Amino acid sequence: MRLHPGEVEAAGWRVEGLSGLVRRLLGAAPGVTGRPAVVAVDGRGGAGKSTLVERLRASVAASGVVRTDDVAWNHACFDWADLLVDNVLRPLRRGEAVEFRPPAWVGHHRPGAIRVPAGVDVVWVEGTGVIREDLAPWIDASIWVQGDLDEQERRLAARDGDSVAQRRHVAGWLAEELPFMLREQLWRKATVVVAGTTGLDHDPAGEVVTAPPVTP
Repeated sequence: MRLHPGEVEAAGWRVEGLSGLVRRLLGAAPGVTGRPAVVAVDGRGGAGKSTLVERLRASVAASGVVRTDDVAWNHACFDWADLLVDNVLRPLRRGEAVEFRPPAWVGHHRPGAIRVPAGVDVVWVEGTGVIREDLAPWIDASIWVQGDLDEQERRLAARDGDSVAQRRHVAGWLAEELPFMLREQLWRKATVVVAGTTGLDHDPAGEVVTAPPVTP
C-alpha cells in the first residue's frame, strides 16, 4: 500500500460485519445518554470516507451526518475546529437539534443549512482532520479510513477532474494537509481503522475490512 510519508500502514486486517463495527463503535462510548453518540470518520481525500458514512447511516436508522467540507466551505482547509465545536458539537452534546449556516454560506449566498434533528442515536461527522487532538473531548469514537494513495488519486481525478486549476488546488491542499497529518498522526488516535482499498475478499454490502489503530 502506498501512503504519504509519515503514515504507517495498519496491520491485522480482518473482515467484519458492518453491524459489528457499529456495535464496537457505540461500545466505545457506553456512558452516552440524553444525546447522540458522535462518531468521527477521518481519512485522506479519496480514501472512501463518504461511501463508508452512507453505509453507516443506512445501518443506523436514527442517525445524522455532518460533513466538515460543508463547515469549511470557502473558509479554510483545516482551520474550522472552533466553528464545528461551537455550532455543531456543542449543541449535540446538549441533546439539541443543529441548524447552522456557516459565515461563508451567508457571505456567498449558499442556500440551506447544516442540519441534524434532535433525538437521533448517532451523528457521523465525516472529514479530513476531524480526529484532531483539539476535537477529542467532543468525539465518542472514531474511524480512520486508510487506502492506497494511487487509488485515492485515481478516485479524486475521476470525481474532480484533472485540469490545471484542479491540480493547483490539490497542491495547495497538500501543502497544508501533509504537515497537519504529520503533526496529528490521526491514524494512531482512531478507535478502529477501516480499509478504503483492500484486496481481502468481502461483501461490500454488509462487510468492511478493519484493523486496530496503529501503535507507536
